[in-house]
Parts: sequence; structure tokens; C-alpha cells
Amino acid sequence: MTSRISHTTFDARDAYAQSVFWADVLGYTDVPGDPNLPGHVECMIVPRTDVDARPESRGRVLFIEVPEAKEIKNRVHLDLRPTDRTRDEEVERLLALGATQVADRRRPDGGWVVLADPEGNEFCILRSDAEVESSGAS
Repeated sequence: MTSRISHTTFDARDAYAQSVFWADVLGYTDVPGDPNLPGHVECMIVPRTDVDARPESRGRVLFIEVPEAKEIKNRVHLDLRPTDRTRDEEVERLLALGATQVADRRRPDGGWVVLADPEGNEFCILRSDAEVESSGAS
């Protein structure tokens, strides 16, 4: 027997604000028929392609309000690969959405940029598949 990941959960000070930020980052949407609203203490987002599919099919993200603030570095984080732009264009887009840059690990042959969401959760932006393919590197 095995298990499957139902969803990834983030503790949050403001579950709604985090769901809005991450929905913009990932191109996700609220669960159909269960909109996220200001003041909700649990907010789920799902891939837009899952709107007509089974809700448990893939990639759901849940934000749950907790009273304590984030205090230390994440032990787990998301690595994101842009789908329709370069890594550097995606970094600029996410900074405009409210992310902050934590570290710049770009190299001529690849690398990544470490960003943090509005509540300080770190995540990385990798090069797009097209950038990787055009360079012949991984």
C-alpha cells in the first residue's frame, strides 16, 4: 500500500491573502463552489485545469491560519519553473505581486533565485524548460 499527497498545507497569518498571492503565482483558482473570502481561516486553491476534474487529482494548496508568526527558515519549499517566460521575467513578475528576493543564486549556466512570499515562506525560481533546452544544460 502507498499514500498519495492530498494537498500541501501552509500555516498562515492571513489565509485569504496568502491564497490570493499563491493563486496569482501558480495560475490557480478557488475550489469551484467554495470561494475563498477575507476572514476565512482555511483557504484552498487548485489548478485551473482541475476545475472540471476530480478535486483530489493533483496540486491542491491549503492555507490555514495559525496564531504564531514564521520564525525560522523553511525545511521544505517549492521550486517553481516558469511555463511561459524566462526565469528572470518570472522573478520580476513575482516581485511585482509582493514577493521579496532573499538570495540570488543565478549562474551563467543556470542557477535560481530564492524569493519569499508576503509571509516570509521561501521558494525558488528556476530557469524555464525552454531556457534549459536552449542551453543544453539541466
